Amino acid sequence: MTIAQIDPAIGRLVPARLVRQGIALTAIGLVLAGCAVGPNYARPTAPAAVAFKEAEGWTQAQPADAAVRGQWWTLFNDPVLNELEAKVEVSNQNLIAAEAAYRQARAILDQQRATIFPTVSLTGSATRSKSASSAVATGTTASTAGRTINQYTARLGATWDVDVWGRIRRSIEAARDTAQASNADLANAKLSAQVLLAVDYIQLRATDEQKRLIDLTVKGYADNLRIAQNRYDVGVGARSDVLTAQTQLKSAQASAVDLLRTRAQFEHAIAVLTGQAPANLSLTQTTWTLTVPPVPVGMPSTLLERRPDIAGAERRMAAANAQIGVNIAGYFPDISLSGSDGLSSSTLSRFFSAANNSWSLGANLAQTIFDAGATSARVRAARAVYDQQVANYRQTVLTAFQQVEDNIAALRVLEAEYELDLAASQNADEAEKIVGNQYQAGQVDFTTLVVAQNTALTARRTLIQTAGSRMVTLTDLISALGGGWQHSELAQK
Repeated sequence: MTIAQIDPAIGRLVPARLVRQGIALTAIGLVLAGCAVGPNYARPTAPAAVAFKEAEGWTQAQPADAAVRGQWWTLFNDPVLNELEAKVEVSNQNLIAAEAAYRQARAILDQQRATIFPTVSLTGSATRSKSASSAVATGTTASTAGRTINQYTARLGATWDVDVWGRIRRSIEAARDTAQASNADLANAKLSAQVLLAVDYIQLRATDEQKRLIDLTVKGYADNLRIAQNRYDVGVGARSDVLTAQTQLKSAQASAVDLLRTRAQFEHAIAVLTGQAPANLSLTQTTWTLTVPPVPVGMPSTLLERRPDIAGAERRMAAANAQIGVNIAGYFPDISLSGSDGLSSSTLSRFFSAANNSWSLGANLAQTIFDAGATSARVRAARAVYDQQVANYRQTVLTAFQQVEDNIAALRVLEAEYELDLAASQNADEAEKIVGNQYQAGQVDFTTLVVAQNTALTARRTLIQTAGSRMVTLTDLISALGGGWQHSELAQK
């Protein structure tokens, strides 16, 4: 919008030469601002492999079967888990803090972008004054002594840093890359909260399953004690059998009580993850069904596009690269343009008269001649920060590969371990049944029965724990693969 559009009267007062000179200076500034010192960013190479070592023989999921998408937890087919995960994104306080940090980074980016444009200011004033009546006493002229004087002024000014060497543009690059890194941090915080919730929920359900098993076992041990007591009362059993049965029962009851403590801790953790006070969340015990869906691992190269922490490290590396240019610009002079146009009059009726108009245009140049090597030190520090970010990026990539390899190997081992634990539990159950029949027939003593029962209980609990470990490891693998996140989700503005 031009001055003439604001007020035609004012527009008529702006000299044509002022407009021409302003356009000329602006054009020169735009031409000079065509370069930007400092290195242009190119993503450094990161260590990678052709394929995951531990994925040899890995059973891949069909593309349409169980692809890891945004809501990856639905692979477990648990309605309660689905409901809890939905609350994490909107109620988790760590995510709210991460989202606020991202908004702050975006605001800083907008602030940096604003510096590329001119700064325009408008000032105005009105004063009314009266001098003393005696011209001699006040030093005023006789024509103004004792008179009331009005003075009205209005001035429009503008300043513009031409950014010849790209300092501002590099600062905008750094702010944009930092905002994108903050966006990746938000995605990573969200994934971490979702994974932690899933792990706590799985462990809670595994604890419920162990509690259900112990409760059934306690009933059987109570029957053992009753039988041992009856046999002792009629003189056909030993007192030691009663004491052994009591010990067995109390130990099982103590295990059941300890599981209540463990379950409460998992439930409290889930409440906090979903943004609730622990007193406000109660999860009823239910039957736990083991579901281990296949997960497509993919190629190592795709991991760089599927991990928000890798994306965040890469964006910080880009921001550090831009800061090198910001500091290199310190070697060169800072050039800025300025201009002003204003009116000044003692009467409002003649305020818009051409005779009351004044204007100015100018260019400023500032160059540091001597700073004892401070600029050079800042450039070296910026390059060192960039090198540090490159190392951090490569380490993040290596850690990501390690996590995937670890969890693939763990899943394969746990699958084989589960099959062995299942066979061991089935054998222990059969042995417990046989020894129970032999005890009732008087063929073995009570101690032999207790050993068989304890062995069967241990085998059952081990089977449940291994099943829970498989589920947790699968969750960790999904997390290591990025949880369905894609680099395309990174804010590009």
